[in-house]
Amino acid sequence: MKRISVHHRIVSAVNKVEFVSSRVLHIVLRGCWCNIIVLNVPAPSEEKGVHAKDSFYEELEHVFYHLYKYHTKILLGDFSAKVGREIIFKRAIGNESLHRDSNGNGVRIVNFATSKNVVKSTMFPHRNVPKYTWNSPDGETQTRMIIDHR
Repeated sequence: MKRISVHHRIVSAVNKVEFVSSRVLHIVLRGCWCNIIVLNVPAPSEEKGVHAKDSFYEELEHVFYHLYKYHTKILLGDFSAKVGREIIFKRAIGNESLHRDSNGNGVRIVNFATSKNVVKSTMFPHRNVPKYTWNSPDGETQTRMIIDHR
């Protein structure tokens, strides 16, 4: 059985929840100026075949085509994507990417998002934001830790 959790403070704003398939669900929230559609779409991993990825993006295209055009859309999911700092993506993602180069999933999701005018960058520089917070003793592995200051 599929479930979705909604915080009690925004339950009254929920207009609709739709489970499109085993991979795609969306929730429509009533906003002040327009409705907000949040899509949860866990994409196939980098190791999956081209056929699985193609069918996933075809399904995502189909879902996007049937959503209301003027609602704000937020796309969430585990895309197994590394989006790098390539010049071609600079207008969409800006200068502040964690990765130097994109992988195949990163290229696909940026191309999808920019074709739908989904992603925008503020283009403001981030000051003193560490991209890596831990280095392994051998210097080969770097990771980042996200700290929530609530």
